[in-house]
Amino acid sequence: MNGWALGPETGLVGFPAVGAVVLAIAAARGRRLVVGLTVAATLAAFVLTLARVLSIGAYEQDIGGWGAPLGIGWRIDGFAVLMLGLSVVVGAVVSIYSLAYFGEDPGDRRRALFFWPLWLFLWSALHGLFLSRDLFNWYVTLELSGLAAVALIALSGRADALTGSLRYLLLALAASLLYLLGVVVLYSATGTLDLAQVASRMTPGPVALAAVLLITTGLVVKAALFPAHFWLPSAHASAPSPVSAVLSALVVKGGFYILARTMTGLWPAASADGVLLVLGWLGGAAVLWGSLLAIRQQRLKLVIAYSTVAQLGYLFIAFPFWMDGVGEQAASRAWAGAAYQAVSHGLAKAALFLAAGVLIHARGRDDLDALRGLGAHLPVTATAMALAGISLMGIPPGAGFLPKWMLMTAALQEGRIIPIMVLMAGGLLAVGYLFRIFRRLLAADDVALDHAPPRTMEIAALVLGILSVIAGLSSLPILSLLSIGAPEGMNAYLEGVP
Repeated sequence: MNGWALGPETGLVGFPAVGAVVLAIAAARGRRLVVGLTVAATLAAFVLTLARVLSIGAYEQDIGGWGAPLGIGWRIDGFAVLMLGLSVVVGAVVSIYSLAYFGEDPGDRRRALFFWPLWLFLWSALHGLFLSRDLFNWYVTLELSGLAAVALIALSGRADALTGSLRYLLLALAASLLYLLGVVVLYSATGTLDLAQVASRMTPGPVALAAVLLITTGLVVKAALFPAHFWLPSAHASAPSPVSAVLSALVVKGGFYILARTMTGLWPAASADGVLLVLGWLGGAAVLWGSLLAIRQQRLKLVIAYSTVAQLGYLFIAFPFWMDGVGEQAASRAWAGAAYQAVSHGLAKAALFLAAGVLIHARGRDDLDALRGLGAHLPVTATAMALAGISLMGIPPGAGFLPKWMLMTAALQEGRIIPIMVLMAGGLLAVGYLFRIFRRLLAADDVALDHAPPRTMEIAALVLGILSVIAGLSSLPILSLLSIGAPEGMNAYLEGVP
């Protein structure tokens, strides 16, 4: 396409970036109007991008007329649009929630001054990441989103928030350095950073293996995959609730997205197969370890944070099915299941963290015993948590059921028993840690609320909870979208979707 004839996808990056600049300059003046216009414009840009992909199929965009290897190249296909849709929907709801979350007291006003520019800047960077097809541009967007996330975690100014943000910063910088070293190795060997051009020039050997190991290690830290997950619980639990929702639903998906792209469209099989197997084992360990630690926690947000560690593991259980020699049906099922799981987890986990913010606001603390009886006072919030919990447990009609079923059937096709056992155990453990929350919410304890939460916050959490169920009932549109521009060898299962 002509690089100067920019498509609607440009607005997904441009509108939040402009909103961030305006709010950084204008401070609190006209904040609701600017946020409302930014959210509406970003939603419109996504709808037009979706319509374009459905109309003409996958396409590429060179920004400013400069093509590869010098320019910024974007690829807009079904996978990218699905992740953009997750980001746009969660981001829009979080923005509305945050208008009510930050109140009128001086502390909240001060935090809001920093929150809005940082959040919209992060939103813009995430969209740039999901659109990019260039290894260096992925590095840039990872850095921009990571630095914004660090500042958002530290927003409260509490000691635990500062500790969590500093730990995240140090690990993120180390991960970025590893990723960048891998990019340098690839560029020295191929003379380009465009994903398709690197793939066409890459051959098996020591250079490819070194690049695989460096880039994958950096992205594993970014994605908080076990055992590089230890920065996540403290960062997510100490951040403001809308920030926790964004971190868990969107930010950690960046590392997974790039890994999924590179593992299915870049590396030679001889260099990647061993890495794919290791990632699968780490994913299984993450499911079990994260679930067990979630069961042991006594704070609401720590339970949800460790649940994120577990749920992210499901994404990586799919990776060994992309090894050379695996049947196309199983590989395609696993690829679609991982993408579907990213969406189902994002919607459900954002709903849980937003609902947790409502409960903490109502009771003033987040220990589990403080939740007793709150379900009777806040039925909308309790319903939001229940709907999100259904998805995380993998129970129909929650969106988490189908991706786990797809992973399980892929394992059955290949005769792999261990992934099936991990998937079943993860579901049972999810029931265990989520019912620790629900049984307290529904307990008969008529304790008055310390603070009445804004209705907008409750409704925002409920909207995401409902969407997590709708996504479970809308598998055909999602799978049909994923088939558009799917990686080579990953369309065998999707071709059978009506």
